[in-house]
Amino acid sequence: MDLLSINITVEQFVTPVLLSLRVSLISLVLVFICATLTARWMARASFRGKAAVETILMLPLVLPPTVIGFLLMILFGNNSIVGDFIEWVFNDSIIFTWYAAVIASTVVAFPLMYQSAKAGFLNVDRDIENAAKVDGANSIQVFIRITIPLSYTSLITGALLSFARALGEFGATLMIAGNIPGRTQTLPTAIYVALQSGNMMLAWTWVVTIIVISFFMLMFIRLQAGQEARY
Repeated sequence: MDLLSINITVEQFVTPVLLSLRVSLISLVLVFICATLTARWMARASFRGKAAVETILMLPLVLPPTVIGFLLMILFGNNSIVGDFIEWVFNDSIIFTWYAAVIASTVVAFPLMYQSAKAGFLNVDRDIENAAKVDGANSIQVFIRITIPLSYTSLITGALLSFARALGEFGATLMIAGNIPGRTQTLPTAIYVALQSGNMMLAWTWVVTIIVISFFMLMFIRLQAGQEARY
């Protein structure tokens, strides 16, 4: 194998990894903000139809990824109101771009962050929050200085699980973002193509990469849970 072949092989390996990490990190930021705020509101709110709303929020957890991809195609496609608005603003469609991969990853990862954040917020003693309000803190200050620190472990767990889910997203991403090498080809789709083309060595390197990343994230979660249990 000459030097040129080695360089091409390295580029083939690194490009989907970097794209997957970028998509997953951006998805994590979006999921963390949206799911945390939604979970905070749902943990304290009481209204008719709350169960139905929560069911809708959790649907991506049980729906097949192809169904999610199909719904996203309908929502963001060129013939939809949202799709036409995006194309009017940015003069381009979001379908089959890496932005579409971010949307797909965000949708499928949302329920994990939401459920974990909500569980953490429900475990916070409301008397502590009320005491802070009595001392003069407003709702935002209570949320930032009291609720979030007391829910730290749940939030970190949800964030890591969401990142791992976004990193491994395949079906919805393939449908809405496609599999364009160097543009929308993430690790899961790259593994699929490498397997189909018989490039087992490249497929194995990507598989091992995802396994290693997932292993260390899950190990961190378990260590955090162990530390919390000791306290």
